[in-house]
Amino acid sequence: MHHGEKKRAAALAALQCIKPGTVLGVGTGSTVNYLIDELPSIRNQIEAVVASSQATEERLRKHGFEVSSLSETGSVDLYIDGADEANKHFHLIKGGGGALTREKVLASAAREFVCIIDDSKWVGLLGTFPLPVEVVPMARSYVARQFVKNRGQPIFRQDFVTDNGNEVLDIYNLQITNPVEMENRFNQIPGVVTVGIFAHRPADRIFMADDNGVQELTRN
Repeated sequence: MHHGEKKRAAALAALQCIKPGTVLGVGTGSTVNYLIDELPSIRNQIEAVVASSQATEERLRKHGFEVSSLSETGSVDLYIDGADEANKHFHLIKGGGGALTREKVLASAAREFVCIIDDSKWVGLLGTFPLPVEVVPMARSYVARQFVKNRGQPIFRQDFVTDNGNEVLDIYNLQITNPVEMENRFNQIPGVVTVGIFAHRPADRIFMADDNGVQELTRN
């Protein structure tokens, strides 16, 4: 299977998680777009849908979905999203598309968090993919200096503003040996809105597509 076919296969596999009456949170990115395009086929099972980004919201509306806000639904039964990296502890790096803050809010608000990936995203150690960090604009250079102290190499994401009106630093060359500890520590830096380490709230299930099909992995 080529790249796009794998992404689509993982997205299709996750459809089985959507049961009648589901309040569904929908992530952001190319893999999730395959999922969104299939959702009309099970529209009658979806009680309400919440989007993690303006791009996802627009795509859902094009398919005729009314998009609710998290404050309206209160919680989410199921959140489905992709990842830039995933490891065997179901810790993730997310935010390549820049929607990391809303994605993390929805993942945390969800009873079940399902991640859909292809096998290129599966890693032994997180950090080869640069870690996205959403920052308040006035704190950008201060936050960048803190990451340099942690041996990271921060690169400002040019011409990009998040849906929340903030900026993104991509941190290269980080060895994320202890994702939970690093997520907590980096989140404490004043001016950081969110870091793209999803370890405090890991995925519950991962659907990973490879050349042989889709594996379903469940966190113990």
